[in-house]
Amino acid sequence: MHPYEVLKRPVVTEKSMRLQDTENQYVFEVDRRANRLLVKQAVEERFDVKVIDVNIVIMKAKTRRRSRNSLAVRVQPWKKAIVTLKRGDRIQVFEGV
Repeated sequence: MHPYEVLKRPVVTEKSMRLQDTENQYVFEVDRRANRLLVKQAVEERFDVKVIDVNIVIMKAKTRRRSRNSLAVRVQPWKKAIVTLKRGDRIQVFEGV
């Protein structure tokens, strides 16, 4: 897989921002077929940083209600990766968000 296919988007939440500040960890939504090695290679190549560890979590599907009509929509399952970088390395995409 190409590195731009592995990483889909950064996950920006309160928890991911706290991990970034305290633990130097960044959270990405990744392709369902990606494994730890592919994620590590993609982050190192794309952002020119040194990755120490990669944790992968599969987020299960959820059903959500939309509008007053009680229309139920199913959100598909997705995979996220929590990437720990070497001390001193930063990813500029997240800075100033």
